[in-house]
Parts: sequence; structure tokens; C-alpha cells
Amino acid sequence: MKNLEISDIFKKMADLLEIRGGNPFRIRAYRKAAYKIGSLGRDISGLTREELVKIPGIGSDLAGKIGEYLGTGRVEAYEKMKLEHPEDLVSLIYIPGVGPKTAGMIYEKYGVTDIKGLERLVREHKLASLPGIRKKTEENILKGIEMIKRNSMRHPLGRVLPVAQEIVLFLSVNAPVEKIEIAGSIRRWKETINDIDIVAASKDQGAVMKVFTHMPDIKDVLMKGPTKSSVVRKEGIRVDLRVVEEESYGSSLAYFTGSKEHNIRLRKLAAEAGMEINEYGIFRGEDGIKLGGREEEDIYDILGLQYVPPELREDTGEIEAAMKNSLPVLLDIADVKGDLHIHSNWSDGMLDLEEIVKESKERGYGYAAVTDHSKGLHVARGLTEERLIAQIRAIDVMNNRLRDFRLLSGVEANIRTDGSLDVAEDILKRMDVVIASVHSGFKQTMERMTGRILTAMKNPYVSIIAHPTGRLLGERESYEVDMKEILRAAGDTGTSLEINSYPLRLDLAEPYIRTAKSLGVPIVINTDAHNAGHFDNMIFGVSAARRGWLEKHDVLNTLDCTQLLKRLKKG
Repeated sequence: MKNLEISDIFKKMADLLEIRGGNPFRIRAYRKAAYKIGSLGRDISGLTREELVKIPGIGSDLAGKIGEYLGTGRVEAYEKMKLEHPEDLVSLIYIPGVGPKTAGMIYEKYGVTDIKGLERLVREHKLASLPGIRKKTEENILKGIEMIKRNSMRHPLGRVLPVAQEIVLFLSVNAPVEKIEIAGSIRRWKETINDIDIVAASKDQGAVMKVFTHMPDIKDVLMKGPTKSSVVRKEGIRVDLRVVEEESYGSSLAYFTGSKEHNIRLRKLAAEAGMEINEYGIFRGEDGIKLGGREEEDIYDILGLQYVPPELREDTGEIEAAMKNSLPVLLDIADVKGDLHIHSNWSDGMLDLEEIVKESKERGYGYAAVTDHSKGLHVARGLTEERLIAQIRAIDVMNNRLRDFRLLSGVEANIRTDGSLDVAEDILKRMDVVIASVHSGFKQTMERMTGRILTAMKNPYVSIIAHPTGRLLGERESYEVDMKEILRAAGDTGTSLEINSYPLRLDLAEPYIRTAKSLGVPIVINTDAHNAGHFDNMIFGVSAARRGWLEKHDVLNTLDCTQLLKRLKKG
């Protein structure tokens, strides 16, 4: 969590500097440092100063600020910045149509620092007096405000899961718990989370609650009881802990995992069979005798149901399938044999080719694809055709030295606004894997955006469409695209659609995954890794696939390398 905290501070320092028109090189340095630390993959609090300065983008000054925060919990330079411009002002720059310059002008002219004040100004058309603000800009700002309001009570899974895991680890070490597990929507791997639910079993519930309510980083204690306590973390996330006796642990875990709709169906089935379910167990209705509840499976067994994995508990057909013992054998992370979307230090990644091989082999993969950005994405140091050819040769040289592993050559080509790619076809046909992605022109109409992607899918060399809807959870809505048409075309052309495992993307979304399965659309699950830590994000993509009812045979990168390459080639 220290990594995320320091990354957030550097990000806000960059934002505040940009709002006041600060040195662009300094701004860029803070942003780069925020990115590197946030995705480091190692606990920064365990690194020495010498190790810190070896991280790309972390010089002596930033290493000093990191040490200052680890030692005092503050960065003095950041505290001084907040005196000049309110910290809340940062929230405005992520609203579409605003940005740092406009946020600074709004603050200087109107003193507005929050979304509520900005919305009032927009509705009163007071922004029209500012340079560069047009009617369309105001419309976009209002849409952005609505998006943020919709997501204000929910947090991306990738940001909440590490907090929940940290709490479980702390309680496991410091409190007398026999069993403990994350429950709620986190256990169901929902893409956004409202709060954290944790269930524990203990013979000394009071002692557990005392440790829980006195944990570090607690902002507020909402309630403390003998079996339930609630706190708010400093990140603003609510955490609820239930502590029960071990004989009720399974039923409590099931009850507090949810979903609400799934639980209602279970209770209805129990009532129809003359039984009752609650968080303490499953009971016979006529005399209240407890029938089970120590293990979660008890609930399903006694109701005559196949055990339902947590990811499927949404009342979307899983109860009916469990009645028939026909639930899918869901994909497991051990089934994944390679990652087909990895960026190296040839473009905007941090790892060289050897390091990519090392990280992949450590995860048990038999292959991995290097798919650096193409020349159209200048900000990511996209590769020209000449550099792509040089990289293919470097990969060939490496493969001559490898045993039981293959590094695949590839590219993440940009889909231009007309659907063409920014890489020549004579280069594409030399690649093992060709990914096509939208990285610009997000505001095209649905008709044009859909046609643009369809054109790319018809390219005989395109293997995969990556992050197909372009969303960033809580930051950017999906662009307007007819996903029904895209899914149909994927099936017709044999183009794979990606589940992007980056926690702020998780793109495809669950409903599209289920539709893809029903249409026989080939799916690949990739991390879009830019550093070593990103390789661990594969679990997010696999869990999204599980929520979409995918099995091993639905996912191409569960195949061995030879089978995979045959499936990726079209026409």
C-alpha cells in the first residue's frame, strides 16, 4: 500500500504543478515516478536509497521524498503545494473537457474547487466567459460530471483488493482468528467495489474486534459490536468485519459473499423445502435443528445444488444450472499458458526481452508475445517499421537460445480513424501476433467507431482486438461502439477479442464475455504488461472470464504454442 500512497502523492503533485503552469519537465518527472512506483511490483518500503535511485525515473531528489514519506508519513513539498491550491481542485482536471489549465482558470476566477461548484457554473453557463470553452465543451463537462457522480461511491477492484488483502494479513498475524477471508463483491471479483467485507472465525470475538478497530490507517470507527464492527480507512473505503464461531463460518462466508439476488434465491429454495438459511447456518424449519454451516458447501449440498463458485453468484442462471448439475468448469489461472500483450523497453515498457522471458517462465508460461506500440503512438515511443524488423531479428536470435519456451514477435498497431493500421502489411505478415487497438479519436459517432473497428477486423493479419471498448473504470467511459456488431464480426472473421487484465480496464465487460461465449468468439486474456508487477494482473482477467462463464476451451491462450499460432492465423 505504501507504493500506491506514494504514487498518489506524486500524481497529485504533478497535477497541482500543472494547474499553476509549473515546469513541464518537473511535471513529467512526477508523473513518470508515480507510474513507476505504482506498478513496481515490490514493496517500496523495503528498498534502500541506493535501490530506489536505480528505478528508472527516480533520482536523488525523488528518492529523498520517498524516504521522507516512509519516515514521517508526509512530503513537505506536497504540503506546501496544498497551501497554494486546494487539494480538492485536482478532482476537476479528470473531468472530460476541463484539464489542468481550465481548472486553474476556474479557480482563479470563481474560487470553485469541487465538482458540485463546477456543475453549478456549467448549468448557469458561466464557463462561457473562459477562453476555449464552447457549448460542446460544457456538454462534455456535464457528461463527465454525471460519470463521476455515478462512480463516486464505488472503487475499482484493483485499488480495493490490495487494501482488503493488507487488512486480512494484519488480522491473521495480530488477532486470534482461526479462519479469515475476504467476502462481498471483492470475492465475486466485481469490477467496482462499494466497500470491503471480511468474515472471520474466532473463539475470542472481542479480542478480534479490538485489534480490528485499532488497526493503523483507520480514519473513523463507525461501530464496534461483539460480532460486527465497521471502520473507514484513510482512503475513504468502508470496511465491515463479521466474526462468528467456527461452526457458522461457512454459512457466514456464503451469506456475506452475496450477491443479494443470489441469496434471495437460496432462501426461497430453502423455504420451499421447509428450511431456513441465515448467516449462522441452514436450519430445519419445524424444530430449528441446525443442518449445516461449518463449510460453505453445506448450504448447496443440503439444498441439492451443485456448488456455485463465488464469481457466478449473481442470479443470472447459475441457480438453474446448479439444479441440473450443469455449471461450467470455469477457467483456472493455471490453464493460461502464455500472455499475448506485453510491452518491452523498445517502446514504453520497462523490461528488456530477456526479462520478459524470465517473468513469463516464472509464471509457468510456455510462450509470450512482445507487442510494442507502433509508430502512430508517439507518446509511447512507438516503433517504426525499421525498428519492428530489428526487434523481430532480436527475438529470433533469442529463440535460438531458448529451450521449452518461445518468444513471439508482435505489435500493437493503432487503428486509424478510417480503420486502416499504421503498420505496413508486409511487416504485419512477418509477425506471430498482430494486435489492433483504438488509442485516439474516442469521440467518433457509434457508426464511425464501429465501422472503424470492423475494417480492422477484416484485415487478414489482425489476430486480436485489444481493450475493445476503450474504457477506464472511474476515469473514462467506453467510446460509442455497437458491441453486438463487433461480436458478430469477431465470430465471422475469426478475430479474437481481448479481455484486458489491467485492473482499470477489465475490458471486455462481463455481459459481452457471455455473449462472446454464446457466439463462439475466440477470447484471449492478456495483461498489457509494461513492467514485472503487471504480469500478476492475469488473475484479474481470468476472474473476469470466470464471471463470464468461460471455460478452458473458450480461451485461446490456454493452447500450446503450435495450436495457438494456427488459431491466430486467419484466411
